[in-house]
Amino acid sequence: MTIRYPFCTPMTVRPVAMRGSRGFTLVELIMVMVILGVLSVYAAPKIFNTADFKARGFHDETLSLLRYAQKAAVAQRRMVCVALNPTGVSMTMDKSTPPDGTCDSAPAMPNTPKGGSGLASSVATFKFTGLGSTDQSSNITITIVNAAGITVEAATGYVHE
Repeated sequence: MTIRYPFCTPMTVRPVAMRGSRGFTLVELIMVMVILGVLSVYAAPKIFNTADFKARGFHDETLSLLRYAQKAAVAQRRMVCVALNPTGVSMTMDKSTPPDGTCDSAPAMPNTPKGGSGLASSVATFKFTGLGSTDQSSNITITIVNAAGITVEAATGYVHE
């Protein structure tokens, strides 16, 4: 059925049931809000808690520094001394010629360690020998708060989680 008005273009009138649906129903909107609310309860604490991310970063940095120390000892065939304290790892190397067994200078580092907090170890200091092993008779265990532990194998110097 076409309705004609003066000065207007022809317009076709359709019944209400045939008109396209526009928008969302109230039930759909409420369900979306409920789902978003439930997700935010579980996701928000993980997003805003940076302590776990910092602890994991400190763990990875400590693991990398220990591996670097062991590889530097093997590559240079020199003793590398490692000191563990609650805020991080420090290294010194025997650079004397011929090597005299005392660690007297810091090795070249690829980047500056940022450090962290919460590090505890079974020993305060140890050495990697020129063959990569440690000077300890048993494995060295290192723990960091909110992160996985690190182990240094005494016989081989292998550093792992």
